[in-house]
Amino acid sequence: MRDTAVKQQNTTGHYVQAVASFALALGATAIGIVSLAADVWVRAFLAIAVLYLTTSAFTLAKVVRDRQEAGRIVSRVDQARLEKLLAEHDPFQKV
Repeated sequence: MRDTAVKQQNTTGHYVQAVASFALALGATAIGIVSLAADVWVRAFLAIAVLYLTTSAFTLAKVVRDRQEAGRIVSRVDQARLEKLLAEHDPFQKV
């Protein structure tokens, strides 16, 4: 019997919800920075900080995903090697 991992895919609804949530959070933060009662340089600093945080979050998510996928590939290679060894093994062969 062969156990194969089911490829996990997100639904369209999940994707739309994630994009909408991100857009809403970024928009609300931008509105908050623009309407802040502070000097222009303070608002500009906060805007740059938000952009830096956003790009860092995307980078972190990509690194975590890549590491998980690499682990999955190594696991599949190890499983293929084991299946090959088991297929070639003859328990009744005399040594």
